[in-house]
Amino acid sequence: MEKRKGHIPQPIRSDGAGWWDLGPRDVMRDMENPDLLVPPETDAGTLPNLKFSFSDTHMQLNHGGWSRQVTVRQLPIATTLAGVNMALTPGGVRELHWHQQAEWAIMLVGRARITSVDQNGRNFIADVGVGDLWFFPPGIPHSIQGLEQGCEFLLVFDDGSFSDLNTLSISDWFAHTPKDVLSANFGVPVSAFAHIPKQQVYIFQGSIPGPLETQKVPAPLGPVPLSFSHRLLAQEPLVFPGGTVRIVDSTNFPISTTVAAALVEIKPGGLREMHWHPIADEWQYYITGTARMTVFSGDGTARTFDYRAGDVGYVPRALGHYIQNTGNQSVWFLEMFRSDRFEEVSLNQWMALTPHQLVQQKFKCRTRINERIEKGKMGRSEISGLFILPKNE
Repeated sequence: MEKRKGHIPQPIRSDGAGWWDLGPRDVMRDMENPDLLVPPETDAGTLPNLKFSFSDTHMQLNHGGWSRQVTVRQLPIATTLAGVNMALTPGGVRELHWHQQAEWAIMLVGRARITSVDQNGRNFIADVGVGDLWFFPPGIPHSIQGLEQGCEFLLVFDDGSFSDLNTLSISDWFAHTPKDVLSANFGVPVSAFAHIPKQQVYIFQGSIPGPLETQKVPAPLGPVPLSFSHRLLAQEPLVFPGGTVRIVDSTNFPISTTVAAALVEIKPGGLREMHWHPIADEWQYYITGTARMTVFSGDGTARTFDYRAGDVGYVPRALGHYIQNTGNQSVWFLEMFRSDRFEEVSLNQWMALTPHQLVQQKFKCRTRINERIEKGKMGRSEISGLFILPKNE
């Protein structure tokens, strides 16, 4: 614990390293980032910034809702995925649009109605609630509308340079198409387009739609063959000593071919074990609680960051890391990957499946570490830890 002058944290470690910060400073920021103010003695070297908060982004306000985003422009290391936090009022509509990138989403608050039509003229109309996911492949048109209580959700796109303000929308296309062409395309008089918007609408206020069964539109070719939505909280969680996890990828949400995720709960005192991901960078979104993460990149380099609700974290592919609950409530966060499957390597499991003598000689441990770690996927050590091991061995 850092020494304090009054109740103000100071950059002084328990071993005496550091000194008072008496100059201009943002004390609230320092209190939110204790491991930046007083890094662990084990931190060393230089790593890029691996944290950015949605609270530090520009808020796009519209009649009908708002949006804000964390992309490579805000967090330069995050090249594989980008995130958009969006809210819609009751009846608020994210207008009919499509993307060059795939869209993965999770509902955080409230309920919404999502609609889509695929490239073969098959449609999809569904209501989604808290913990529900949706996935729209690149180029597939869709819309989102808030229901009775409105909604808030997280959108994730499989390209770090994505910008939600540069998507392809019907209103923008209409505004930049001659009205005589619109007339010929739809077979209606030019006058029908006299009052169309002059620019992209993006989000607008609509009326709350009626019950789902009254809004269904029969498609001659039927509904889409693979559902665009998935009820993540309906999955039975994997339960570990320090928390729970629900993993979702193309094995149980088949349409999601470019984004894999895990919804993780770390209980107070719990630890997301030391591990790494061999096939993809990790993009994180913190939903509740406070946590810290140390990322190890080799060559004597490691850096520790603190996270809280609304923060985005990032770990480049194959870099070792852990996540520790530093508060008194459960930490809930998402681990996300630009991949069709979830994969990780557990440090505990690796050591447990390596000849005991080799491990003992390597670390000169008085206790044979291997004997304290079970070998299976549900393995655990004697610490209060959360362990998520590879699904396929």
